[in-house]
Amino acid sequence: MTVALTRSTLPLTDLTTLVRTAAASPELWQPLLRIPHAGEQRWWARLAADDRADLWLLSWLPGHATELHDHGPSAAAFSVVRGRLVEVRADARGRRTAFARGPGSVTWLAPGVIHDVRGGGREPSVSIHAYSPPLRQMNYYTAAGRDRWAWPDPC
Repeated sequence: MTVALTRSTLPLTDLTTLVRTAAASPELWQPLLRIPHAGEQRWWARLAADDRADLWLLSWLPGHATELHDHGPSAAAFSVVRGRLVEVRADARGRRTAFARGPGSVTWLAPGVIHDVRGGGREPSVSIHAYSPPLRQMNYYTAAGRDRWAWPDPC
């Protein structure tokens, strides 16, 4: 999948700069941070948004996961600010590769990249995510890589 760069789309370099800058600015996100209790789902809050991008704060307990998904036409970048995340990327043949993402790491995804992110380690994790254009769609996939459902529901 390719997406034309428009005036309403940030380049991947700008997305990575955005998450790196936000991660290095705890005064922006720490007052809003909430760590889920055992048994609760991962938690998130939107930090900022405009017509070009949105910026999110997420917290994860060990084992919390997103399931295999892409971000529709949006590019993405994320930075881990606390703890450890494990990102699993799936290629077109369904082969998966896992990557450990620790504090200070910054990762980007072009539109259409299929991945799963999960809380790793023994402690809660915190991450900052940005999407451009702003996140409006996520497509979820089965283990075989076939489209399972989309968010928002097109019906």
